[in-house]
Amino acid sequence: MVADLKLLTFPTHYPIKVVGRAESLLRVEIDAIFLRHAPDIDASLTSERFSENGNYLSISYTIIARSEAQVTALAAELAAQPHVIMVI
Repeated sequence: MVADLKLLTFPTHYPIKVVGRAESLLRVEIDAIFLRHAPDIDASLTSERFSENGNYLSISYTIIARSEAQVTALAAELAAQPHVIMVI
């Protein structure tokens, strides 16, 4: 789920992609999780794309990761969400 964080030097720009079922509140819930773990997130570094049939939503974020613990906690909370299928 999360790359080998021991190879990184913090702080660093760290991309994370979340794929989930295209439910009406998915983006709101995922944004709230990111804001809890990375409150200085730059919205211009965030993008989203629906699957061909519109059943799934892929949201890409780039955060300024400050520690391995931060990234691990963020990924764990994202993965625990019921509508999230994958965290890359």
